[in-house]
Amino acid sequence: MAQVLINGAVLGCVYALIALGLTMVFSIMRVVNFAHGQMYMLGAFVVYYLYGEYGAPFFVALPAAAAVLGVVGVLFNRFFFQPVLANATREENSMLMAVGTALLLENLALTVFGEKQRGVPPVVDGAFIFGDVAEGGAILTYPNAMVALLAVVAIVGLLAFVQYTRPGRALRAVAQDKEAARLQGVDVKATTTLGFAIGAALAGLAGGLLVTTYGVNSGVGTNISTKAFIMIMIGGAGVTQGAIVGGVLLGFAEAIGYDLLPGSVTYLLIFVAMIVFLVFKPNGLYGKPWG
Repeated sequence: MAQVLINGAVLGCVYALIALGLTMVFSIMRVVNFAHGQMYMLGAFVVYYLYGEYGAPFFVALPAAAAVLGVVGVLFNRFFFQPVLANATREENSMLMAVGTALLLENLALTVFGEKQRGVPPVVDGAFIFGDVAEGGAILTYPNAMVALLAVVAIVGLLAFVQYTRPGRALRAVAQDKEAARLQGVDVKATTTLGFAIGAALAGLAGGLLVTTYGVNSGVGTNISTKAFIMIMIGGAGVTQGAIVGGVLLGFAEAIGYDLLPGSVTYLLIFVAMIVFLVFKPNGLYGKPWG
């Protein structure tokens, strides 16, 4: 059981990072970014090529993945989402745009990278051993420890940025009331672009971290997007603490389920449990009704 808890903690840290990126975009723009998983996938490919193929240091490749996806987020927001949101008269238009961008990225990735599963060399070697493994002890590999630690550092850094910096306060103001923020002199257009860029960068960062343990292929985006939606539905759409709690809960649920059941049964039960949960808590643990 100790091993399951360690696996769940590692997954929960990275899943919380993924969910934070998605919930940031939703809270600021009221847009569900269906391409979030595909952005994760692109971040993983950036690290794969820079670190795995061209030999760049991992701690250069990882920030590069976040930066590249941040630029992708800016471009997507500027050329796709902002024009649609400015002219659309129905919410379905932005949802269709989000689905279209997800399909665009996934098909571009299939064309450019193919369907092959890829992995990278270990960044660090070794493991922490807790107790006698044969008698219920646990192993935390250095790669998994590094992934969890860097994910926690990124989450803490983001929370500090949003709480204590001027751009962070602008992001919170726009998320709370866009018109009031505009009246107070906040550049709403620039702030929403920043929020979208940060959300995409977090997805790229998470992809760059998990490629070191799980590898990457061009079809992984849809699976990651589905998990991200589960997290924010559990925690509450657009709520930071909800995204973190939802990510941690899903990480532990997945680790426990995979230890006891086949993978397909695990996610069947997770979806059933989520449906039952939403019947009683339709806005999630921390969410409030929108509108």
